[in-house]
Amino acid sequence: MAFEYPDNLQYTDTHEYLKIDGDIITIGITEFAIDQLGDVVFLELPELGDNVEVGEKFGTIESVKAVEDLKSPVNGEVLERNDELLNAPEQIADDPYGDGWLIKIKADNIDNIDDDTMTAEEYSEQVEGVSD
Repeated sequence: MAFEYPDNLQYTDTHEYLKIDGDIITIGITEFAIDQLGDVVFLELPELGDNVEVGEKFGTIESVKAVEDLKSPVNGEVLERNDELLNAPEQIADDPYGDGWLIKIKADNIDNIDDDTMTAEEYSEQVEGVSD
């Protein structure tokens, strides 16, 4: 099955995506990750004002198959979180790149973000081996 990976996003090897708008970073998880998890039943996200650090856990997502840590791709402060998903976590699968976003962060520094992320094509090749 081919999944969608919008070209305007950047991707991590832990299956989070980033939408960059200046120093505001919207973070969610990819269609591939949602497919691997199966039905999502619980979501834990940080509080507004919490600080997150690159590579550190900022929350968890639980499905009928597994519990996975959500990892931050940037350092910064949590400006928003998607409270609607906390009440209905299964809805993340409906629109992961739109209404299914998880948190928005005011990044401390985005200068090195390209070093730690992949393009849509690179991510697709990593998870699906599309170019093989």
